[in-house]
Amino acid sequence: MLWGWLLGIVVALTVWVIFLYNSLVKTRQMVRESWSGIDTELKRRYDLVPNLTEAVKAYAAHEKEVLAKVTAARARAVASIGDPGSQARDENALVAGLQNLLAVAEDYPDLKASRHFLDLQAELANTEDRIQAARRFFNANVRDLNTKVEAFPTNLVASAWGFEQESFFEVEKAVVRKVVDVSFSSIP
Repeated sequence: MLWGWLLGIVVALTVWVIFLYNSLVKTRQMVRESWSGIDTELKRRYDLVPNLTEAVKAYAAHEKEVLAKVTAARARAVASIGDPGSQARDENALVAGLQNLLAVAEDYPDLKASRHFLDLQAELANTEDRIQAARRFFNANVRDLNTKVEAFPTNLVASAWGFEQESFFEVEKAVVRKVVDVSFSSIP
């Protein structure tokens, strides 16, 4: 009779550990999937940057310093690999460069009136919105995983099988406050 109870407890504990392990695996997969959503949108932004810089260059060729900074920031962001925290730093530099580029565009009325430039600005604004949505989804999944890795009793299973906390994909507060200004006031 005692062996029956012990066997029942061992089976129940085994099922419980399997459930916790599978929960951790599922949450880790959600983090990876949501990161690929961010990556897709970042690549979309990377594809827009050369077109935007070329449009500005056509009207404001003497703004070489701003154009060079944006191009360099894009190159760093494209080459960035590693944890989301380090990639976020490179993305923050790119966003700051884009904000400077759009600020330069304000000084050129012909550029602001260009249909091509306006279309690129609208596409950039749309892409920024999509990046923010993907970032929120990713960070929610990271929060869920980190909570499971830290909270008892899941932390016991997590540490036994090597699950670790993930980094959030965070933007600098200064970059958030200085929003990319997209103006459609000069649309014909």
